[in-house]
Amino acid sequence: MVSVDDISSLAVREITGYRLVNSKFPPIPLFDDVADADELEAVYACQALTNPRLQNDIGNLNLLPFEEIPFGIDGLSYAVAPFTHINPDGSRFSAGDFGVLYIADSSKTAIAEVAYHQYQYLSKVQDLAYDRFVFRELCCTFTTDEFKHLENCTATEAILAPNDYHQSQQLGLALRQNKVAGLRYPSVRRQGTYCYGLFSPRTVKRVIQAKHYEMVYREGQLHTNQVV
Repeated sequence: MVSVDDISSLAVREITGYRLVNSKFPPIPLFDDVADADELEAVYACQALTNPRLQNDIGNLNLLPFEEIPFGIDGLSYAVAPFTHINPDGSRFSAGDFGVLYIADSSKTAIAEVAYHQYQYLSKVQDLAYDRFVFRELCCTFTTDEFKHLENCTATEAILAPNDYHQSQQLGLALRQNKVAGLRYPSVRRQGTYCYGLFSPRTVKRVIQAKHYEMVYREGQLHTNQVV
């Protein structure tokens, strides 16, 4: 098992990467209305009195320390959402007990990553002949301050296994416990490209909506098209 100390630090620079999110999940307006932690607490308390759906909309704020939130950036709600709305089934670097913001190095890599998981899900739905999903593309700018860098080698084969997340989830927990902000790692869905897993939104500088894509599942095949 690779330890945190075995992984090289990544040089600090500004990166713009790409992420796809299902368009059925809208931005969270509350985050766009506040400038700091004090305002967030006050606005949340006021809205909670009249909005019974607030907890569902904003997610669990107890999962994200306020000092980790980069208040004042464009697209703050997109940067924060993966940490307050956690997939209980987990992901490559989380067993489902904390959030990770996944960002790809290009639109094509982001599409390949999402298309793989969509196909895995849809192909298991019994008697499904057709379905359509629309995704919004997010351009995410962040700095690689306090990031680690994972490469393809014999020691990382189990961590980068295409379908077995056991060891990668153990590593993700260790990285988070050691206050590592993020990890660059090779994409296993598009050879020769990279993805980033951010264990905190604190290094995010902006998130801007860009294109829209549709993924159409028809008769056992998944097709992706740009729609805007």
